Amino acid sequence: MLPLLLAPAFLQMLAMSFDELHYHRARGLPRWERIGHPLDTVSAAVCYGWLVLMRPSAPHALGIYLALAAFSCLFITKDESVHAAYCEPGEQWLHSLLFVLHPVVFAGFGFIWWLGLAPRVLELELALTLGFGVYQVLYWSVSWPRISAKRSQ
Repeated sequence: MLPLLLAPAFLQMLAMSFDELHYHRARGLPRWERIGHPLDTVSAAVCYGWLVLMRPSAPHALGIYLALAAFSCLFITKDESVHAAYCEPGEQWLHSLLFVLHPVVFAGFGFIWWLGLAPRVLELELALTLGFGVYQVLYWSVSWPRISAKRSQ
C-alpha cells in the first residue's frame, strides 16, 4: 500500500525536476516567479510539517490539514498569469500535470499519516521539500548575477 500512496509524490518529483532543470533554466524566471515558487514550496512544507508535528487523533488535526492542503492547492495557481506570458506549451502542460498531482500527493501523505504507516517518510518529505525551498531561494535569488528572464520583468 505504501508504494501506491507514494507513487504520485515520485511522479511530482520527476515533473518538478524536469520543469526546474529544463524549462526554468532555459528561459530564466522573472522576479515574480523567483519569489512565488519558493512561496509555493513553503505552502507545501507547512502541510508536511503539520503531519510531522500533529497526531491524527488531535482535535481538528485532520480538518486543519485539509484546510492547509486546500490553501496550497489554490495558492500554487497564483502564477498562471505570469506563466501564460512566459511559458511555451510544453511547460504549460507540465504545470497542468503538477496541478493535478498536487492534491493527490497531499491525499497520499494524509493517508500515510492517518493510518500511521511510515512517520519517517513524512519527515523525509518535509526535509526534501524544505531543501528544495532553500535551493529555490539560493539559486533564483535576485542577487544571483547569471539568472534573468528572457522577457522583460
